[in-house]
Amino acid sequence: MPLILNAVYEASEAIMNVYDGHFEVIIKSDDSPVTLADKQSNRILSTALEKTGVLVVSEEESKPRYEFRKDKPIWLVDPLDGTKEFVNRNDEFCICIAYIEDQFPAFGIIADPVQRRIIFGGKDIPPALIAYGEKDYLSAEHHLSPVQGDHVSHVIYSRTHYTPNIDKLVEKIEARYGSCGRILRGSALKFFDLVTDKAQVYPRLWPTMEWDIAAGHAIYSALGGEIVEFTTFAPLRYNKESLYNPKFIAKPKKLNLN
Repeated sequence: MPLILNAVYEASEAIMNVYDGHFEVIIKSDDSPVTLADKQSNRILSTALEKTGVLVVSEEESKPRYEFRKDKPIWLVDPLDGTKEFVNRNDEFCICIAYIEDQFPAFGIIADPVQRRIIFGGKDIPPALIAYGEKDYLSAEHHLSPVQGDHVSHVIYSRTHYTPNIDKLVEKIEARYGSCGRILRGSALKFFDLVTDKAQVYPRLWPTMEWDIAAGHAIYSALGGEIVEFTTFAPLRYNKESLYNPKFIAKPKKLNLN
């Protein structure tokens, strides 16, 4: 944790230094944007995580061949999740780091450089919400409460990527649980709303990569949540040959949407 937190603080400072100035936007081969902030954050985080001896798979680096990473524990890193939001300067971007073991996210950390807050946790570390620089970050006073799954007050989904099927899902939820609100949020910051019960359901019907949601999945599942394939409700798996995610829905395990 000290290694990861120190790297996150340094990467956040680098990101905000770019964000507060003028920066160039480069369009990658997949039509997604990248900036100096992505690259600087990636360098800082990858350098730190490589010290653990675990393979690092980052959005901003060449991906190791599947034959090389198959069945191995890996770090999944998105050094700046929400680059489109970063470019639009709406403050909705974050850093995502996840530790993957046996195709499941065992630990995750999501850092919000603007609000200077962090959520982290997993199967062996109780999920917590802390402020940047928090000294006693493992204290029980920071622990998050388990998600309940007995109500739906809000559905949260992407500010940038919307599909009509989300309306159908909301209608289905409201028929069962009553009227609910909608929250539009960029990047993996949605998981801050999920783990603090400000939103209970997060559908994603637009392409994402494993590093986009693995950290949030680790934290959320440790609180009684789950992320499942949208139509079959099969659990999501990681470190696959293809690093793309299927369409999915995040919700409390106890919440029945079948």
